[in-house]
Amino acid sequence: MARFTRIQVAQKMAEQGMVPLFYHADIELGKKILKACYDGGARLLEFTNRGDYAHEVFRELNKYCEKELPEMIMGVGSVTDAGAASLYMQIGANFVVTPVLREDIAVVCNRKKVLWSPGCGSLTEICRAEELGCEIVKLFPGGTYGPGFVKAIKGPQPWTSVMPTGGVSPTLENLKGWFDAGVTCVGMGSKLISKAIIQNEAYEELKENVANALKIIKDLKSTG
Repeated sequence: MARFTRIQVAQKMAEQGMVPLFYHADIELGKKILKACYDGGARLLEFTNRGDYAHEVFRELNKYCEKELPEMIMGVGSVTDAGAASLYMQIGANFVVTPVLREDIAVVCNRKKVLWSPGCGSLTEICRAEELGCEIVKLFPGGTYGPGFVKAIKGPQPWTSVMPTGGVSPTLENLKGWFDAGVTCVGMGSKLISKAIIQNEAYEELKENVANALKIIKDLKSTG
């Protein structure tokens, strides 16, 4: 069961403005990544469903958060079918992110009032996702479309909340482009939690990177 409601998740996404995401098969390493992100100020994190037995890793990391990082909202990404979404919700996923728009996933998530964010690449897909109850649409791959796409769709649909993922980096220039265009939040993976950080176990560096990115976003949102 999710510990946070979809309303709480949506509000935290909008407030924080960033959803860090990562996958690694090592549970203990994953805990250290979570702790570094948490210490840097992050209260949302997406664990991507990209490896064998990934759900077992997620379960242990989610238990760790519940005990040691109680404000951390753990969700799952790269979910491509309703069965996987249901499995992750059984082990406590607080939100579900998908690379594509899948109505079967919408149904199972809505049934349990869990926030789901489908990957969309056209205004038609975005409209359909919102008809299915989506609060925050994932623009994927974000780098392919760019901030100009977001700005264009916000014209006729100012109510649409967008989270680009892919093509987002923790720099002022990149983030300013996205938030000036009107995104609600951004998803950030390897540009934030890089292979080098993981290989070098540079958790203090990760903590600082997260804190810096959150500060940039906070400043942009306060002046935007």
